[in-house]
Amino acid sequence: MSLSEEMSGACTVVPAVAGAWPLAQRVADQLNCRAVRLADEARSPVALFVDYDDLWLQKCMAEQVSPVRVDFASPGLQYRRKSGQNELLGRAVGVKGDTRPLVLDATAGLGRDAYVLADLGCSVTLIERSPVLALMLKQALERASISAITSVQLASSRMQLQSGDSRAYKISQETVIYLDPMFTDRRSSAAVKKDLSVLQALHASVENEDEQLFVWAMSQPVRRVVVKRPLKSPVLHHRKPSHVIKGKAVRFDVYVL
Repeated sequence: MSLSEEMSGACTVVPAVAGAWPLAQRVADQLNCRAVRLADEARSPVALFVDYDDLWLQKCMAEQVSPVRVDFASPGLQYRRKSGQNELLGRAVGVKGDTRPLVLDATAGLGRDAYVLADLGCSVTLIERSPVLALMLKQALERASISAITSVQLASSRMQLQSGDSRAYKISQETVIYLDPMFTDRRSSAAVKKDLSVLQALHASVENEDEQLFVWAMSQPVRRVVVKRPLKSPVLHHRKPSHVIKGKAVRFDVYVL
């Protein structure tokens, strides 16, 4: 079984309404997933609910768990763009004055940090190896491109999506590689833990994956590598960063190469 098939097998496709069953079947075929008519029939860790104009993920066998969506026009992201944490992320990748670096988000996930960087003016390539998340990101970018919010349209025009393993991507020397490993113990909000639990259920577990990605990133001919870490977590691969930018719950380890 390939890695792509293993990750797709972690998800079952479910129609959000009865009439969306044919659409759910098409999505399941595209993702090489199983489709069922009712959520109670899902036997995978996560279910992808499909509606005519919406997609969302939900943990199976979990009570009172809210859905996880990719929506770049969401109130949460619109609030975040006005907050101080965006400045920290921007500083970490090298946003300064008129400088707006090219960024490769090698662990795109739900695309929120990539959106923030694009909103700051960076050109961002998002790479996501989960076919399910890649589909959600693709549809979110399509919706963002026609959003009624001008800033969302503009940010989406700076974002390009690639599906697959970031280590197979050819990288230019002017790029900054951004890593946000998801298999780390995050002790922040319940919403963060919920999102991470869904992402972890979707991705096939690879031993020492954080370390492997870091070693790959540091071997690339790029300007810098930025790693997002929980505030008190150890550095990856015992490699001391050039400098660290700290927030209240997370920090950015910056490696200038």
